[in-house]
Amino acid sequence: MEKLKNSVLIRNKRASFDYELVDFYKAGIVLVGTEIKSIRLGKASLVDTFCFFNNGELWVKNMNISEYFYGTYNNHLPRRDRKLLLSKKELLKIRRQTKDTGFTVVPTKLFINEKGLAKLEIAVAKGKKSYDKRDALKEKDDKRNMDRAMKR
Repeated sequence: MEKLKNSVLIRNKRASFDYELVDFYKAGIVLVGTEIKSIRLGKASLVDTFCFFNNGELWVKNMNISEYFYGTYNNHLPRRDRKLLLSKKELLKIRRQTKDTGFTVVPTKLFINEKGLAKLEIAVAKGKKSYDKRDALKEKDDKRNMDRAMKR
């Protein structure tokens, strides 16, 4: 049972490529019954996902959680907006950070914690320019070449 809980880890690989991640937070997610079952099966995606504020609450948009196979008429909508659960202090801090130009909130990881609850790791991020992305690709290639040289 313990191995099953920690095996779910869904990453947003584009977030670290498109953004410079500044500050990280762990948030709970308000889910319905069939959504958590799909997440435990690994049927979720964070591609093109972003967070926004609405009435002082933080919401995640475009997070795809596939319909549960055995869900029948109780199934959920795959791309509905989901509320994130954070303390008021954290929400105020995130809102202050995103007031600056160029900063946004992006989800980076979706995982199941040791208590069996679905958590979303979000990051306050600043968008990268195209030359910053080229530098990131160059560093990645250099690291790969160094690893190959070390194995020889």
